[in-house]
Amino acid sequence: MHGLWLDDLEALEAISQDDDTRRLFLRMAQLSQDGRVKPFLRELAADADLDNATKSNLSELAQDAAFLHVVEDYVLRTREQH
Repeated sequence: MHGLWLDDLEALEAISQDDDTRRLFLRMAQLSQDGRVKPFLRELAADADLDNATKSNLSELAQDAAFLHVVEDYVLRTREQH
């Protein structure tokens, strides 16, 4: 159980540290809150620059509102501390 929690914390930290990744996840969180994930998913599917594994992973994450909320909360809380 502890290992999973630490993995989650490391993932959140990795997301928050990379500017492009952080912006992407915050954008997905906002789209999720606004109920506008479907257009993002269509755009993602049509993106010729991304491989299928990346598209699949991003699609799954974009549809996980709880995870996106946690990411957004983590980023906002850790950014406030700096």
